[in-house]
Amino acid sequence: MRYVSTRGQAPVRDFSEVLLAGLAEDGGLYLPETWPVLSADDWRALRGLSYPELAARIIGPFAAGSIAPETLRRLCHEAYAGFDHAAIVPLVQVEDGLFVQELFHGPTLAFKDMAMQLLGRLFDHVLAERDAHVTIVGATSGDTGSAAIEACRGRTRVKTVILHPEGRTSDVQRRQMTTVLEPNVTNLAVQGTFDDCQDLVKGMFADAPFRQEMRLSAVNSINWARIAAQVPYYVYAALALGAPDRAVAFAVPTGNFGNILAAWAARRMGLPVRALCVGSNRNDILTRFLRGNDMSVQGVVPSLSPSMDIQVSSNFERLLFELLDRDAASCARIMTDFRRTGRMAVPDATWRRAAELFHALALDDEATKTEIRKLYAQSGYLADPHSAIGIAAGRMFREPGIPMVAMATAHPAKFPDAMEAAIGIRPALPPRLADLFDRPERYEVVAARLDAVEDRVRAAVLKNA
Repeated sequence: MRYVSTRGQAPVRDFSEVLLAGLAEDGGLYLPETWPVLSADDWRALRGLSYPELAARIIGPFAAGSIAPETLRRLCHEAYAGFDHAAIVPLVQVEDGLFVQELFHGPTLAFKDMAMQLLGRLFDHVLAERDAHVTIVGATSGDTGSAAIEACRGRTRVKTVILHPEGRTSDVQRRQMTTVLEPNVTNLAVQGTFDDCQDLVKGMFADAPFRQEMRLSAVNSINWARIAAQVPYYVYAALALGAPDRAVAFAVPTGNFGNILAAWAARRMGLPVRALCVGSNRNDILTRFLRGNDMSVQGVVPSLSPSMDIQVSSNFERLLFELLDRDAASCARIMTDFRRTGRMAVPDATWRRAAELFHALALDDEATKTEIRKLYAQSGYLADPHSAIGIAAGRMFREPGIPMVAMATAHPAKFPDAMEAAIGIRPALPPRLADLFDRPERYEVVAARLDAVEDRVRAAVLKNA
């Protein structure tokens, strides 16, 4: 499998090269040169497989030519061995025709573990083959950072530097990052928003001498391997509910557009997906776009669902590239103008293609608390603020006879203040995290300036060189 950039000016690469590169040199994002497509019989043959076996089979075509099937199978089994639920990604029915798929049974209690636990092992495997080292830099709005750190802590060939917006994550989210004290992990609290953090990461990749000196790589969803590793749980849910002989729909609480893009990828591979529903908080750029072709950046407003406090959804570029029939020049021009003006000029015909498949709902904090209370009162189900928004979107766009699966992306214990405000209950952390607030923290506060962040990254890399 070969990969091309959405902006058309970067080298064509294989899976291992894309894993290590992260962002393409032209500022674009990598996508498969051709999409693997499964027949109805192919999908049926996957029914009944355990989640690790299914993951290896689904990811296999994307890694073809780079990772041997038996190696990938072993890495998948290792990645999910430590999850707390035997089904890995269990389905829970909360209403007639409305299901929740729980993606938070990994070590950091968030869906990011589904990809990160595999990525850490993929990095180890590829770097060992090449006798190489990398510096992973990542931006997080809350969950990506802890999942990346947990996956990469203590790995001798990987140094990890994570940027989070100071004061804009939950205390649990922050402490899951800052209490990891392994020498290969550095946390930077940026004086700004998640979008600032994301811009700084992209700026480091765009600084070619720095990128080469630090041997930068990425674990954000700008890294295609992250998206590939998220496709299997959509397949797992669809097969459990009757696919390919029955269509399904998915609802996803969405900030950076990576999680729902994985659902789109499953559809592109031939899975019968009827609709994809975006759940947004009051940072509603995706909802405004899907409802009225308004992809314009506004100020990031803190909310009860901080992982979605985003205005620039990086992974939308991948969908845009596909909707433009892979016209890389047009994609590059639109994205460059978006960065310059703060408004994405998507042609109406392209927008209509997106709106035919994607639907969107935005909830403010009060509506989010109302949804949490409703779910608990009617189904006894505890949904964190992000998951509650996704479930609300799924309910709104549910079609008769089509199972709707909403993604539960985080454990409610990661957001105890929001849960207490909604229903008066502070969910307990699992035993392995019970002492989280007693652990010492280590992080540095840094200005939202590229030179300042690059200085800190360089110091972190050289400290234990």
